[in-house]
Amino acid sequence: MDNKEYGEIIKKLSPPSSKIKDFIWAYCVGGFICVIGQLFTELYSCLGLSEKQVRMAVPITLIFIAAVLTGLKLFDKIAKRAGAGTLVPITGFANAVVSPAIEFKSEGWVLGLGAKMFTIAGPVIVYGTAASVIYGIIYWIISMIKL
Repeated sequence: MDNKEYGEIIKKLSPPSSKIKDFIWAYCVGGFICVIGQLFTELYSCLGLSEKQVRMAVPITLIFIAAVLTGLKLFDKIAKRAGAGTLVPITGFANAVVSPAIEFKSEGWVLGLGAKMFTIAGPVIVYGTAASVIYGIIYWIISMIKL
């Protein structure tokens, strides 16, 4: 079987999707996640947290909620319908860490949970860290030139 035949089989077996409908769902769910984040921002501000504390508490809360929803197997159901609307915000990152951890926990704490937890999210962390180091070096060089 060559690539063309394989592509035709996949095309026959894959259900057609409405791009406009998928886009609207992703936009609405992603927007709803942002609204939830804003509600927590307002709540934490009303509780007397400083702006710096609020900026730390809101992502932590969203990550916690996404991790719990992943553990309850609800996040995947939402993501199946909403697509990138759940995967792009920080909630998608939380799901990318928790899902493999749950899946491989039967293999043990070190080789299962510890090793597989960052299978999906690991490259994001590595490249994000590397990019921030490179950006920092470039910023430092530019700031030295201006002096």
